[in-house]
Amino acid sequence: MRNADIIHAAFEGLKRNRLRSLLTTLGIVIGVGSVVLMLSLGASFERFILSQVESFSPNTFEIQPKGLEQVGKSTLTITFGDVEAIRGLTTVQSIAPVIFVAARIRSDDKEIAPIVLGTTAELFTNWSLKIADGRLIDTTDVEGGRSVAVIGSQAAEDLFDQVNPIGKRVTIGSRKFTVVGVLEALGSPLAAQFDSFIFVPLPIAKSMMGRTTHVDYISLQSKGDNDLTQADITTLLRQRHSIDNPENDPDKDDFTARSFAQATEIIGTVAFGITMFLGLIASISLLVGGVGIMNIMLVSVTERTREIGLRKALGARRRDILIQFLLEAVTLTIGGGVVGLVGGILLGLFLALVAGQFLGSFTYDLSFFSAFLALGMAIVIGLVFGIYPARRAASLSPIEALRYE
Repeated sequence: MRNADIIHAAFEGLKRNRLRSLLTTLGIVIGVGSVVLMLSLGASFERFILSQVESFSPNTFEIQPKGLEQVGKSTLTITFGDVEAIRGLTTVQSIAPVIFVAARIRSDDKEIAPIVLGTTAELFTNWSLKIADGRLIDTTDVEGGRSVAVIGSQAAEDLFDQVNPIGKRVTIGSRKFTVVGVLEALGSPLAAQFDSFIFVPLPIAKSMMGRTTHVDYISLQSKGDNDLTQADITTLLRQRHSIDNPENDPDKDDFTARSFAQATEIIGTVAFGITMFLGLIASISLLVGGVGIMNIMLVSVTERTREIGLRKALGARRRDILIQFLLEAVTLTIGGGVVGLVGGILLGLFLALVAGQFLGSFTYDLSFFSAFLALGMAIVIGLVFGIYPARRAASLSPIEALRYE
């Protein structure tokens, strides 16, 4: 048989059972669409999360007691002496100790319970925080122990509504503070809690919390080589805390020291793993669609047994029958794959627009790799699950096929 005849026979076989062909293709449509949708949305959320984290300098480090992460361990393991020792390292550019103040904040008629941090001027640089109105806490405020406060944009709205808070008084615990600055909103759901922070000079926080020796948190900037900076900090703190740890086992330390670059890498790895997991789950529907195609093709072979026998009796070779039925299976998967690909992209764009309404700057990151992967998987599934019915059709004996009722 000519190739054109084989192709014509394959498409005629599909046209005779249009509804069944469409329903069979639906499994591939859903499978390909799910793979494209899951991988593309996963990549989009991964990029969104990383863009929020990367807004902070990768050279920023945080040092905190293990007790802040692990329940049951002491939260008072880092001292002001540690801060001064770290400040003396040649790999450290700027350092800001932090004390958390546990107190409610009141304005004239509002009361909130945000996170209050006692710190120095360097923290705003380390965290890339910018002022929207007024000024930041400076060295004069810290050295003079002034009762001033810089508040986040959300805290300003919660306490003063639309009134300009600069120069207004707030009560933190039992102490009154003058608001001297409001920070720019970070504009990110992931960093929204920073917009509710309130900052006061470190000496005031020490007095309010009765702290003379320990800090809760340290923020610092390295001079460029994060690995060297981390090694210097770890070695120094182990020496000062008398921690014998030649195996470099972080579980033995009473502190954690990590850069924002490391946090970004961890978040990226976790997000990528979640994306791949979602894609794997979605690809299972492709296999289910492939099983459906094999089932329908076997039914088709049974229904067309006499047709196969007649064509063989008229000179059709085994190879011609094999190619015809294999072409039918692949046509179903390619057709379903293309429809699923377009549907997955369009649905992803719609969901990205919806997400953008809640998350702000959210862009749809179409993964061309996932698109080609899903379409390629559909073709392979058509070949794999179509080969058995095709071989079964091709192996039928012409005489037995013509006798089949």
